[in-house]
Amino acid sequence: MAKKVDLVGQKFGRLKVVREAEPHIYPSGQTARRWLCICSCDGKEVTVQHSSLISGAATSCGCYHRERAAEANTTHGMARHGKQHHVYRIWAAMLERCGNPNNKSYKDYGGRGITVCKEWHNSAIFINWALASGWKKGLQIDRIDNNSNYEPDNCRWVTSKENNRNRRSNHLISFDGKIQTMGQWAEELNMSPATLNSRINILHWPIERALTEPVKKRA
Repeated sequence: MAKKVDLVGQKFGRLKVVREAEPHIYPSGQTARRWLCICSCDGKEVTVQHSSLISGAATSCGCYHRERAAEANTTHGMARHGKQHHVYRIWAAMLERCGNPNNKSYKDYGGRGITVCKEWHNSAIFINWALASGWKKGLQIDRIDNNSNYEPDNCRWVTSKENNRNRRSNHLISFDGKIQTMGQWAEELNMSPATLNSRINILHWPIERALTEPVKKRA
């Protein structure tokens, strides 16, 4: 059996590991090691997943990305009359969920090893890519492979509807020679996504029954 790596006392960017924390338990039952760390900015404590420290995805309590965002906002003039440009907000949010352990979405991004490529830590480079790759108001950034990182070859601009269909939680369902997400099946069958989800994940109906049994109309 491989010996567990002890990170106590080690430094990762601005974070210094103090002790091992309680592991994170996913709904599947799988666990992930976590460490209690202190950030050098003001002694703030944060709990960070082992993989995020080792991969370099987490290097501060979030202060580093806030500083970079403020610097970029000033340097590149992406604020007008007190309002941030849409692309700038997308960039800042992307860095937050991948690099700030205190961000509510961190567990689904930085917490599972998703990072932002080095060149996109520069807001000007990201903004230039966004404008050249088809961004327009209302579109969201989407990773083509949800298990890979934010980088030019793995990202595109999509509508919120398309983005929701591409989420990890939207597993593919194969039936009658066709493979679609749950949302796509619900739309095709004129059925509420909540109803279809309940049939498959709560009532545990066979796929054929879940997709073919008519929805009973309320009296």
